[in-house]
Amino acid sequence: MKHNILLALTVGVTLPIALAACAASPAATDSPDPAATEPAGHGDIAGATEEAEPQLALLTVTTTGETALLDLLDGGERSIGAIQAPQRVATDGRYVFGDSGAGVTVTDSGAWTWDHGDHFHYYSAEPAQLGTVAGDGAATVTGGALSTAGSTGVFFAGSGEAVLLDNAALHAGSIVERFRVTRTPHTGVAAPLGDGAVVSELAAGGGSALLRVLDGSGEPSDTTAECDDPRGATTTRAGLVVLCADGAVVATADGKAATLTTVPLPAGGAHAPALLDGRTGRPLLAGAATAPDGSSGSWLFDARSLAWNWIASDSTLIRATAVGDDDQHIVALDDSGSVRVFRDGAEIAATAPLLDQADLETAALAKISLTVDASRAYLNAPALGTVFEIDFADNARIARTLVPATAPDFVAVVGR
Repeated sequence: MKHNILLALTVGVTLPIALAACAASPAATDSPDPAATEPAGHGDIAGATEEAEPQLALLTVTTTGETALLDLLDGGERSIGAIQAPQRVATDGRYVFGDSGAGVTVTDSGAWTWDHGDHFHYYSAEPAQLGTVAGDGAATVTGGALSTAGSTGVFFAGSGEAVLLDNAALHAGSIVERFRVTRTPHTGVAAPLGDGAVVSELAAGGGSALLRVLDGSGEPSDTTAECDDPRGATTTRAGLVVLCADGAVVATADGKAATLTTVPLPAGGAHAPALLDGRTGRPLLAGAATAPDGSSGSWLFDARSLAWNWIASDSTLIRATAVGDDDQHIVALDDSGSVRVFRDGAEIAATAPLLDQADLETAALAKISLTVDASRAYLNAPALGTVFEIDFADNARIARTLVPATAPDFVAVVGR
C-alpha cells in the first residue's frame, strides 16, 4: 500500500539534482572515466582532503568509553579521547554514535566516502569528539545518504524523543538539532527523509506503532503507515527502509512528494529479523531470522523491487548482512561464532568458530558487529581482544587478525 503527501523537501530536491549532474552514467563501455572528466574542483569539501582510495579504519571503543582509530591501510593507531561508557555503538560509515542509555555521544572519525552513483570520492579529515545528544533510554540512530549534508535521526525509547541532527553542522564540528519532538515512549525510529524525517509513534489508544512523515521543522503530516514494533531503519539508494514486526516500509521522496510503501513479509514464512543490514547505501539488506518450524536462515530484502527472499541455513544464524546488489550474496554469523558466506541461496564457504563463548551470550551480543565492504568482512571478538578481517570471496579466508591497543569491545568500520 502506498501513501502520498506533498511537503517541502529542499534537501531532497537539491541533492539528487547535484548528484545527477556529476554522476551521469556512461552510455558505452568505451566512455571516459567519470573521475577523469570531472571539472576542476569537483568533489572539493572544505576542511577535508580528497584521497585516492577509501580511508578505511576501525574505530574501537572500550566498555569504559576510550576510543581509538586503527588505520586499515598502514596499521597505525591513535587515541581520540573518551566518551560516556556506551551500551551500544552505531555508525553511518563516518560518525560513530555511542549510546550510554542517558544520551548519545558523537565521534567524527574523519574518514568517509561520497557515493556519486557511478563513481566515488574518498575523504579524510581530523577526527574529533563532537559532544552529546541528550536523551533517556536506548537510542536508535539512522544516518542519511551524506555525512556532509542532510540529516541524522535519533530516537530515545525512554523519553520518546525524536531528534533530527544537521549533518552539515556535524561536518563543521558541532551538534545542531533541526528539531526535537516528543512522542509516547516506545522503542521507535527517527530517520531522515528529504528535508524532514519519518518518525514512529504509538497509535491512539496505545495500540500498535505507526510511521508518520514530519517536515524539516518537526511538523507532522497526514502521511502514515502501520509499522508494529519498529526495529530500526536504513538509508539506501532506493529509499529509506524501516523494519517492522510484519515486514518493512520503504519511504521515498520524489520532488515534493513523500511516499510510504508497505512491504509485508510473505504469509506463513519466517518471522521478521531483529535487524536488517548491508553495505552502505546498497538497496539489498539481510537479517537473520527463524522459520515457524524452528529452522534458521536469513531474509534478503530488495528495496528496489520491494521483495523479500528467504535463504535457508543448516546452521543457526544470529547475524546476517548483504554484500552487494545482486547474486543474493550474504555474510552471516552463526551461534557457534563461525562466519558463513551464501550466494544464490546456497552456502559457499565458512570459517572455523572465531568467537569465545562469552561473546555469544545473549547479554554480550550487543557488542558484536559484523560489517562488510566490497571485498572484506570485519568481526570483532571482544573476549579475545581481536578483530578478524575475512576475505569472504576467497573461501572465507582469514586475511588478518587485528589486535588493537584500545580493546575492540565495540567496533565501527569507518571510511565507507
